[in-house]
Amino acid sequence: MGILSRRHLIAGMATTALASMPVWAQEPAKPAASRQPNLLVIHCDQLNFRTLGCYRALMPKDQAFVWGDGVAVATPNIDSLAKNGALCDKFYAASPVCTPSRASFVSGRYPQNTGAIQNDLPLDGDIVTFAGVLRRRGYATGYAGKWHLDGAAKPGWTPKRQFGFTDNTYMFNRGHWKKLEDTQAGPKVSSGDMARKSDAKSFTTDFLADKAVGFIRRHKDKPFCYMVAFPDPHTPRTVRSPYDAMFDRLKFQEPRTAARNGADMPYWGTTLNGRFDHAAEYFGMVKCIDDNVGKILAELKAAGLLHRTIVVFTADHGDMCGEHGRNAKSIPLEASAKIPFLICAPGLIKPGTVVSSVLANTDFKPTILELMGAPADNKDEGRNAAALFLSGKEPDGWKDIVFPRIGSDKSGWMGAFTGRYKLVVSPVGEPCLLDLQTDPDELTNLFLKPEYRKTVRELGLALQEYGRRFKDPLADNPAVRADLRWAVSDENTPYARAKRTTEESGGGSGAGE
Repeated sequence: MGILSRRHLIAGMATTALASMPVWAQEPAKPAASRQPNLLVIHCDQLNFRTLGCYRALMPKDQAFVWGDGVAVATPNIDSLAKNGALCDKFYAASPVCTPSRASFVSGRYPQNTGAIQNDLPLDGDIVTFAGVLRRRGYATGYAGKWHLDGAAKPGWTPKRQFGFTDNTYMFNRGHWKKLEDTQAGPKVSSGDMARKSDAKSFTTDFLADKAVGFIRRHKDKPFCYMVAFPDPHTPRTVRSPYDAMFDRLKFQEPRTAARNGADMPYWGTTLNGRFDHAAEYFGMVKCIDDNVGKILAELKAAGLLHRTIVVFTADHGDMCGEHGRNAKSIPLEASAKIPFLICAPGLIKPGTVVSSVLANTDFKPTILELMGAPADNKDEGRNAAALFLSGKEPDGWKDIVFPRIGSDKSGWMGAFTGRYKLVVSPVGEPCLLDLQTDPDELTNLFLKPEYRKTVRELGLALQEYGRRFKDPLADNPAVRADLRWAVSDENTPYARAKRTTEESGGGSGAGE
């Protein structure tokens, strides 16, 4: 698929572009590759891609404004990264839940091969992260914010295992704290941990952004790699003033998918009765993040580093935010599994680029190392997609497919996603094929439709190969094996439901961190 036209993106962002121009205006025309480029990663938790203006600009109106006509939050600073760099329109979480997604992002491996296949499991000690590679090349490295890869510790400040992030004073393992503070003994969750008691210095998003600014100031004279991981807009949906009331005037409506029952959908795709509660505050959290992205970008410019710093903005997974009557994540529907991914690299990536090839955060490590001229890690399982950003062309041998998954060998699901189709199989639910072109609301299971038999076979073969090659435990489940055998079989083979040994309600509810 490659690169889409940039005209649609830039035109759709016109209303917010002016707000972002002062940061990027009059930047020296020096490429990020003029010497060892810096890397700044801004990472969010449970961010719905529809809340970002640059993503809404690529969608038809009914998809862009699912919570009501014109109900949106302006994100000019985040949008400026797309305007001046690249936006990935089909970027998926390797596993749409916190720990395994983060594990894939930093390691370049599939979740089942990181030691952190589910929440609160520690990352294997032999993992070399992208920061580890860059540290060995002389980079100053650091991390602030939620880590969630050191086991059950909560909050778990400054983990002993740094995984290449040398300055990890402000790294905490898990939790969604709203107010942080510095003490003589180190950082801590502030007493009365409540958004309404915090301010522009102590509210967690502001606090962590300030740490990123401080790191940039301390290391502006040498190459650096820094990752700041905001725990918002994950629940609890609370935010400090004035963001807490900024969107009260909006008239939020329930997404239309919340009132429609899907046809033959498995357990993870059925419509529930959940509501997008505290929607205005969710928007407020996103706006607070955007303002702090602006603060960080302004610091890069003030330090003369904007033109030679690669800036990445992304998230670990999405949030259903009321779509299909659901909230949170852990399911293969777009609002849960698709995540924003923006990358700005002046002089390397053409401004306004839109990448429509299918990517996952497993691909991040090998891709970013190639873009930075760093050596590849032969243990990476993700794909090097640098050519998509540099030339707009898919590399030789490219297969435009990704394999998100969640759960163990007895519950959860695994899928093969292309730009148009999703084939999803599970030990505890019916197999499902979705066609995003004809059914963007993801309401109809096409798995048994004769006209989709060829597509089911092709994706089934790809999913079998993925399971074998990357040792996904779900591929060994008897029910999954049976469904995939039928998927790749002759078109005259009758389908018989494999016996399920686990309750249909299994496979993850989206709860947790």
